[in-house]
Amino acid sequence: MHAGDDAITLHSGVTALPGVAERVAASLRSLGIRTVADLVRHLPIRYEQDLGEQTAEQARASAREDGVVGEMSARGMITAVRHIPGRRPRVEATLEDESGSVRLVWFNAPWIARRLRPGLRGVAQGKAKSRAGYVEMSNPRWRDEAPSEGDTPIAGRLRPVYAATEELSSLRIESFLKAALPHALPLIDDPVRAVIVARHGLPPLADAYRMVHLPADAAEAERGRARLAFDELLLLQLGLAMRRWQARHQERAVSLPRTEAIHQAIVDRFPFEFTPDQMAVCDEIAHDLAATAPMNRLVQGDVGSGKTAVALYAALLAIAHGHQAAIVAPTELLAEQHFRNVVALLRESRVRFRLVTGSLSARERAEANAALAGGQVDLAIGTHALLGEGVQFRSLALAVIDEQHRFGVEQRAALRAKGDGHMPHMLVMTATPIPRTLSLTLFGDLDVSSIRALPPGRQPIATRVMPRSRSAEVYAYARTRIDRGEQVYVVVPAVEESDQGLADVASHAAALEAGPFAGLTIGQMHGRLAPAERDAVMSAFKDGRTQVLVSTVVIEVGVDVPNATVMIVEHAERFGLAQLHQLRGRVGRGSKASLCVLIGDPTADDGERRLKAMASTTDGFAIAEEDLKLRGPGEFFGTRQSGLPPLRVADLTRDTALLLAARDEAQRAIDASPSLSDPVDERLRRKLMSTYGDALGLADVG
Repeated sequence: MHAGDDAITLHSGVTALPGVAERVAASLRSLGIRTVADLVRHLPIRYEQDLGEQTAEQARASAREDGVVGEMSARGMITAVRHIPGRRPRVEATLEDESGSVRLVWFNAPWIARRLRPGLRGVAQGKAKSRAGYVEMSNPRWRDEAPSEGDTPIAGRLRPVYAATEELSSLRIESFLKAALPHALPLIDDPVRAVIVARHGLPPLADAYRMVHLPADAAEAERGRARLAFDELLLLQLGLAMRRWQARHQERAVSLPRTEAIHQAIVDRFPFEFTPDQMAVCDEIAHDLAATAPMNRLVQGDVGSGKTAVALYAALLAIAHGHQAAIVAPTELLAEQHFRNVVALLRESRVRFRLVTGSLSARERAEANAALAGGQVDLAIGTHALLGEGVQFRSLALAVIDEQHRFGVEQRAALRAKGDGHMPHMLVMTATPIPRTLSLTLFGDLDVSSIRALPPGRQPIATRVMPRSRSAEVYAYARTRIDRGEQVYVVVPAVEESDQGLADVASHAAALEAGPFAGLTIGQMHGRLAPAERDAVMSAFKDGRTQVLVSTVVIEVGVDVPNATVMIVEHAERFGLAQLHQLRGRVGRGSKASLCVLIGDPTADDGERRLKAMASTTDGFAIAEEDLKLRGPGEFFGTRQSGLPPLRVADLTRDTALLLAARDEAQRAIDASPSLSDPVDERLRRKLMSTYGDALGLADVG
């Protein structure tokens, strides 16, 4: 039984709609659609232009002299289907209407033969030609005829295409929406103030939903989408602005003023001079640390730009005031390297430091926890183990997070809670430079500093892209570099043999040992090795006892071997752009000219674009922008890692103007009312708390 039409509200279950029986409702539930409101929020994934229909005879008559008919729509019944194998396999079908027939041809699409059968009625759309008296469409779009369509010819229109299921087509979902919208649209309450909507020339919310589901044309569909995208971005920017306000006005950190004596004592510890970029960032950090509002700063700099030195500068500034500092790295390998660098730098100082990783025994961990809580450790260096529940500090004044893209908002919140009633100052570092649009979203609660210049003496890295057919040349050249006393990294995608035919660590090392690298010592590294083994392999390579290191991407971040001058990446098309750039950054860390060779045969366009981008620039900031274009923001860091719900409508690669507008509006709103306490904003505040309250650690003061 369906409820009476008048009873349909936004909260009604979908079974209140005509044509939605329990089985259909189950299919809708699999798409996350339970209520009428859910259905209205189920937005089109794209639009297709429905072309005005022509009969076979009309199409033939409209053909030009060269046989071109142009784009057309034809409705009828499939009367024959043939699969024709060969060098260019194709599927042919005959579509008949009352005036004649149209031949449909698909190339390299064997799946279409499984969809079509004689007796099936439907609509084909695409480019058509007239050949020898009959009309042929190449690679047309096909859709089965919806029961509601009957024999009414389709007029030309923009048709929304929805994410659907096997049992439930996009057309049926569209028919449910057409039934729901007259009831739903008048009930939609706009949570955003009308003055804000008007300021940006956007339509009211109910109009926006009508425009995306029933657009008059492409421009109207885009206007509706822009309004929904703006709402999404506004909500996120409100959350970030509220988080910034609370951090600055409600949270207290210890003040760590920098004196000239402290500054001199710290820089004298380093065996090199800071670059102007590094020093400028240290000045920004020192300015933040002197305040009682907790620092929340992101330092982004390319691979090898010297971010670690800046982090140590900040840590020593906190320690000089009698407080503790912690540096958290994403992997044990990187934590261990930071620890070795600290040991070398602070060997003769009074600073007490400790390494805390997941591989400590229960006894060692208990000792470390006691030392941190008792204040016997000034500088803790470790992995996520430092974020564990049992870890407490006596006086944590500064927390440094390395490789920000591996840590989400929640991990930052966990570190904040480690203070002694005070909030620790927070310094976040990334060697994956962040495109501006992303830094305004994922890191909108942070101030951003950039180190663009590399330290003096660093050689630029040459990059070459080579097909697999020339890999023997690549290894022969690498051998000449090894014979000159240099070292080589070889990165492969797999840990062990697989049926995908990818190079794996053990087999590839064995092949190199038997071939171009005969007589050399080759190390093997991957994430499944125990930390002690990994340490031994890395130490042997760092000390020059092995000339070649065959590894998976476990070496992607942080490991520093100045004598390694050649990086060879096998199956390079399988790696992401940021990953390839990180791998390239493992060489060029000394004074010798370095080379990165990407071996691969990309079959897809984006694989080719990635390799082209790598060959054209070594600028990590340019690489990051290209990576965002290629992968889209959802994957750039992975929303799981950011800890924030994903954006469903907004597209950061094209909605920069909307993002900046949303940021301005959010800042204006929070400046006027830090907790959005005006009754006019009540619904907006509730929505904000339910969407971002937990992820951003917002104190709900409403």
